[in-house]
This record gives sequence, structure tokens and C-alpha cells, in this order.
Amino acid sequence: MNVKEITSDDLKKLMDTGVEFVLVDLLGEKSYESLHVPQAVSVEPGEGFIEKMIELVKGDLDASVIVYAANFRDELSTIKAQQLLGAGFTNVLDFKGGLKDWAAELYPLEGARA
Repeated sequence: MNVKEITSDDLKKLMDTGVEFVLVDLLGEKSYESLHVPQAVSVEPGEGFIEKMIELVKGDLDASVIVYAANFRDELSTIKAQQLLGAGFTNVLDFKGGLKDWAAELYPLEGARA
């Protein structure tokens, strides 16, 4: 299943437009508390992931969802984006660069280390 990707620049532009979307941090609660992209919510990628995502979008499988993990080498975001598409979500983007790429662009971060 082919997953569409979004760059850090495009994500920042999307944030600045005020368009509604759900940004999902897949790195776990400790990482999220330490550092995350603004507007992101933490969703554990393990058991019950799809159910948590359906709950997060209030059952709207057409909601815009963007997932990210650590960096370009981390396949987690691609795997989870594919799972969401397979579960019937229709508007999923993979932010492949993840937290590392966002930080490298010097975009704002939130969390204890921000």
C-alpha cells in the first residue's frame, strides 16, 4: 500500500494555515513528554493502536491524520500509516523525517526539553 509523505516544510505550512488535522507522535509517552512537534498527540504504536486512532478521530475515518516517528531511517511511521489505510482511514500522511527532521529545520518544539 503506497503511503503519501509530507515534508517538514509542508507540515509547517499546513500548521500555519489552521487546517484541521490530527498529528500523531508514535515515539511513546516518555519521548513525547521530553520533546514533540507542536499540536501532536502521543499514541502508543502497540496493541490497540487502530482502536485508539478511531477514538481519537471520533470515528471519522476521513479525518486528516499525519503520523511521525524518530527520523528518515525509522520505518515506524510508514508501517503505522499503512495500517491506518488498511483499517479504512482515507486521508493519512507519513511525516518520514519525524522529530529529528523537524528539529533540524529549527521549527518550534514542545515538551520538557524544548
